[in-house]
Amino acid sequence: MKRRNAIKLMGALGAAPLAARAGDMAGDHEGHGAMAGDRPAAAGTPLQFMPRNPPDPDPLTDELAKYPKCPYCGMDRTQWNHSRHLVHYDDDLVDATCSIHCLAISLALNLDRGPQAIYGADYGADAPIRPLVNVDEATYLIGSRLKGTMSRTSKMAFSEVAAAMAAGERHGGEPGDFDAALARAYADMARDTAMIRGKRAERRRRQGTPAPRTP
Repeated sequence: MKRRNAIKLMGALGAAPLAARAGDMAGDHEGHGAMAGDRPAAAGTPLQFMPRNPPDPDPLTDELAKYPKCPYCGMDRTQWNHSRHLVHYDDDLVDATCSIHCLAISLALNLDRGPQAIYGADYGADAPIRPLVNVDEATYLIGSRLKGTMSRTSKMAFSEVAAAMAAGERHGGEPGDFDAALARAYADMARDTAMIRGKRAERRRRQGTPAPRTP
């Protein structure tokens, strides 16, 4: 309950700017607008970004097959499996993201859903596809030289404290728990949003693609 209240507080502080950012990203990726039968997109409600897959009581089984793409940025979660996260809400809806950055967006947009579990990839695992670990049992390495996903500030999860400390000795950064990593994700959001917008604008310029129009 304490964790749930902390997440809701952090989400509430970031909900408005994150909703605007999610809307911008939705324009870049097909299939992330309002559901049929929902209010029209012009209504501007964040509810149009609620998890759209059916309830899943067992989200970890065949997880990457069921949730191949991040719903907020469109990135391939297998390619970015080392930083992926997944939140299983208390109504069995699931949001599976590429990173803690996009997880923070999900938590902000789903304030009325309490997470029954949140998982992050174990960066320290020696496997082609890092396994997911419950974030309550993870240690995060924050601000290391490991490349961040959707963020300039790296925030990688480790199932073992010793592995996180060893990675910190090689790559710098500070150890912390999930709450510390999530708080840093929200604190970094404005700068990271500007970085992502700039990269996408540059990519569109190179490809000769016009910027998405705002309704």
